[in-house]
Amino acid sequence: MPRDPRVDAYIEKQAEFARPILAALRERVHAACPECEEAIKWSHPFFLFEGRMLGHMAGFKAHAVFGFWQGKSVTGESTAERDAMGSFGRLTSLADLPEETVFAALVHKAMALGSGEAKAPRPVKHPKPPAEPPPDLLAALDSNPTARATFDLFPPGCRREYVEWVTEAKREETRQKRIAQAVEWLAEGKRRNWKYESC
Repeated sequence: MPRDPRVDAYIEKQAEFARPILAALRERVHAACPECEEAIKWSHPFFLFEGRMLGHMAGFKAHAVFGFWQGKSVTGESTAERDAMGSFGRLTSLADLPEETVFAALVHKAMALGSGEAKAPRPVKHPKPPAEPPPDLLAALDSNPTARATFDLFPPGCRREYVEWVTEAKREETRQKRIAQAVEWLAEGKRRNWKYESC
């Protein structure tokens, strides 16, 4: 259903300052996206478009928030979301809301992203530098040529798993146990997480 009576009940239960803010946000979403539907998820009002999350709003003791489901893809990088869980930071009065035309444009952008008309840019993933084995691991590998050969033939990600497992040990005793275990598994041609790999 486009309007959910549970959202009315939610707004009525909020602090007096928050009620007009939440009511205005609700009206603005419906004005910009008449096809949107309302729901309560995780105890907060959500707006759905074509069955997908569009945005949500919530009231707290001292502020209210509104957040687009695809956050930064809709509003861009800003500091507002660091102040509260929403896209516009802490809203304490109607004056804190963005202009209606700006808000409507953001709703339209969120609709396009949700429907697949616009693609959210994927963050550029830079490859991690090769993992440098610590000297004690290298010495243990050098003492077992089979383990060393396996380690050298593994792809960088598999080598990294062993290196990180050894270097993340908090105690020296644990580190030495892990090094011994790593050499044993490598001599058998096993990856670090071989127990979890499907056969």
